[in-house]
Amino acid sequence: MTGPTVEHDVVAIGCGPFNLGLAALASTVDGLDLVVLEEQPELTWHRGMMFGDASMQVNFLADLVTLVAPSHPLSFLSYLHDMDRLYAFTVRENFFPSRREYEDYLRWAAARLPSVRFSHHVRAVHWDDAAERFTVHAVRGDGTPVRLAARNLVVGIGTAPYVPDALAGLPGERLLHTSEYLYRTSDVAGAGKVTVVGSGQSGAEVVVDLLGRNIEGGPAVSWLTRTSSFAPLDYTKLVLEMTTPAYMRYFHSLPEEVRDRLAGEQWQFYKGISTDTLEEIHELLYRRQLEHGLADVELRFGITVESAAVDGTGRTALTCRHRDTGQVFEHTTDLVVAATGYRNRTPAFLAPVDDLLLRDGRGRPRVRLDHSVELAEGITGRIFVANAEVHAHGVSAPNLDIGAVRNATILNAVTGRETYRLPKKSAFTTFQAPRRVS
Repeated sequence: MTGPTVEHDVVAIGCGPFNLGLAALASTVDGLDLVVLEEQPELTWHRGMMFGDASMQVNFLADLVTLVAPSHPLSFLSYLHDMDRLYAFTVRENFFPSRREYEDYLRWAAARLPSVRFSHHVRAVHWDDAAERFTVHAVRGDGTPVRLAARNLVVGIGTAPYVPDALAGLPGERLLHTSEYLYRTSDVAGAGKVTVVGSGQSGAEVVVDLLGRNIEGGPAVSWLTRTSSFAPLDYTKLVLEMTTPAYMRYFHSLPEEVRDRLAGEQWQFYKGISTDTLEEIHELLYRRQLEHGLADVELRFGITVESAAVDGTGRTALTCRHRDTGQVFEHTTDLVVAATGYRNRTPAFLAPVDDLLLRDGRGRPRVRLDHSVELAEGITGRIFVANAEVHAHGVSAPNLDIGAVRNATILNAVTGRETYRLPKKSAFTTFQAPRRVS
């Protein structure tokens, strides 16, 4: 039996870094009642790719709060101080935390936020016209139903691993996504040949691991990617200005078709590979030359995998096309690792309010500059999104270093005042066209 409905100002659904950062910033706003619901029993962050030496690609300032509230008690520096590692971190002179350390920081922050409620599975969201609020129906881990109400929702459920149709038909024992790589190391170790399909940072890190195994007498390794090269992330300074709040505002102002074109052109901001990882791969390939009798290694770019199946000999066969020449060939392997990224997902719990969400020409939610979704006329509540608005705000939307600014923007919208001061000038580059001179 459901108990009474508990009223809040904001209900945030999902507790990844973005909604955790929202809870952190909200925790120091007087009079603001915000809760975060997370279906998992604890906070974990990309455990399937938590290699021992894996480093963050953003520095420690891109934590939950610092870029809008540098003196906040839940900053990364506060975490280091609390853990008695601040001096050691300074002497280290490497301001890019390891992924293990970043996850530990997230768990440290979550433990200090009573507004974060784990083991709460959200089943449905309804709009109540009479009360002018959303009602959130959830179930706790012990099976107890709970009901919450708020005029403001923030959906931050993250993205889901994506496997393209060309690979999706393979049996589960022949295919794994990079997100589960470290959970399936026994399958990797037992394979005679492992093929990584796709590139990006995750694919490259898997290749590093596989090359290390290969040098130790492990399986043969193939790396196939559609991109025209094993391309590096473009992290040069002036290019990075296109990931700033200033560029995000400019991007949002553009017509839909222009935004879509730019998002496709800017793939190297988020789908490239760090130069350190590329250098590590080359070093491992160089070291292989000093060994004898190792299983083969093959790297090919400009390759499209068109289909996959288990052949008559029991091996996995990929039908591939060489993009430069159009030549079709068959690639056989034992295990495929899909380094094919992630996609936004439409949560089932929003189905009851789906008809209230206004959509663009390609069926995507229309997202305002303050990260709220445009809703049907007469709906006074608001639904904000976190990391579901690349089409509206640009390729920086998934970046951790934009999280604090987005959350401050959301809280300013909810409170109706400048609760947090947003950066007025975050780039030296001017993105807009010059004003016309008559």
